[in-house]
Amino acid sequence: MLSLPNQDETGPGADGESHWLVISDLMASLMMIFLFIALLHMVQLERDHQVETEARLTAAELREAIYLALEEEFRTDLPRWNAELDRPTLTLRFREPEVLFDRNSARIKPEFETILSDFLPRYLGQLEPFRQVIREIRIEGHTSSEWGPDSSPLEAYFANMALSQERTREVLRFAYGIESLQQASWFRSRVAAVGLSSSRPVLDAKGMEDAEASRRVEFSVLTNFEASLLAGRLLPSSPESPATPADAMHPADEAIGVKNPTQR
Repeated sequence: MLSLPNQDETGPGADGESHWLVISDLMASLMMIFLFIALLHMVQLERDHQVETEARLTAAELREAIYLALEEEFRTDLPRWNAELDRPTLTLRFREPEVLFDRNSARIKPEFETILSDFLPRYLGQLEPFRQVIREIRIEGHTSSEWGPDSSPLEAYFANMALSQERTREVLRFAYGIESLQQASWFRSRVAAVGLSSSRPVLDAKGMEDAEASRRVEFSVLTNFEASLLAGRLLPSSPESPATPADAMHPADEAIGVKNPTQR
């Protein structure tokens, strides 16, 4: 008597079951791969976060060390210069406009020349130990928003821009005339003179512009670590090739004329 094949072993049902077993195994393998990739991604994010945190801590420590060096060096000088050292931004600010420049002019007054002759060599002397992590030393010129009585706000802004650029250029030109600074090649590769017009006015307690206080010259320090974090990079760029801002003005640039200013 002939026996018929077992349908459970050889029929369509057995083929379907084998097919689903293969798919199940494949899905399980893919899930393991996805989990592994997700785990690697989480580990990388954690490492990036740790590196960024360490970079921020290192930057904070370095900036504090720079601040302490400058504060100790100029502690007794700041009051007589009517200057201040801002801790968060590492900005040394000269706030006496009547001492800085002749009115409506980019010519440095003799009193400010005397201050700069004393200040600049000592300033660079304190910064030199940190030169490998200093990306930029910025000389910034600031004005009030005032100009001629018939000038529109936009006309006043651009007129003050020209004046502030010329003033910072004159400060940089004066700095290059100091013999000790002429030998500091690291300073020349990092310094930028920037005129900012009235874009950053000083406000009084009522939130109104303090025109007198807005007319000032500032020296600021930007570190490699800070610049890298601001640019979204975790690793600092080389201190030997710092970027120069588009608005930076250097002595070789052609001077921008200022015609008949009535305010500064």
